Amino acid sequence: MCYIVGLTGGIGSGKSTIAHLFAALGVPIIDADIVARGVVAVGSPALEKITQHFGKAILLPSGELNRPLLRERIFHHSEEKEWLNALLHPLIRQECLEQMCKLKKPYALLVAPLLIESQLHILCQSILVVDVTEEMQLLRTCKRDNQSQELIKKIIDSQIKRTERLKWANEIIENNANIEQNFCQLAKKVRDLHHYYLLKAEQLEKIARESK
Repeated sequence: MCYIVGLTGGIGSGKSTIAHLFAALGVPIIDADIVARGVVAVGSPALEKITQHFGKAILLPSGELNRPLLRERIFHHSEEKEWLNALLHPLIRQECLEQMCKLKKPYALLVAPLLIESQLHILCQSILVVDVTEEMQLLRTCKRDNQSQELIKKIIDSQIKRTERLKWANEIIENNANIEQNFCQLAKKVRDLHHYYLLKAEQLEKIARESK
């Protein structure tokens, strides 16, 4: 039995940086965004349904999903977002579960910006939240993605509120400082959590053995 830590946080929180630090310690990473891209790959049933719903204009010339266009469509039409979530969330959850069943390490990270909203948290034994202010989210994401503040604000508003996300947290990494300048401190926090999760995984394994 693998102990699963759900890693989440709002857009621009620094989840990828934290995930990379855990990966450097040998921790397996299941990235829900990568899984999501896989379930809508060219030739997939999900992509066919999306094309039927939105029209062929939602595809790139290569036949791949035009993700920026789809993002714009769903953030301006809430009913379209609900339709898409109803299609994709069960597929993503099932693929994540299948990947978890193949894991051989003591614990792993399930990285998902919509961990709570998409009900992926039910697959986890612990939830680690990377917490930042909305101002920092806007600053980082606009700089990283070259998107308008209006669109980034819509994405932030579409995600679970910061206060609500923190209510679900078992552990928290506060990441409002400059990531480059704060990297050593983040790395230490991750190392400390790594040892903590190894201990929790060992305890879970012991309980599983004793229950047999």
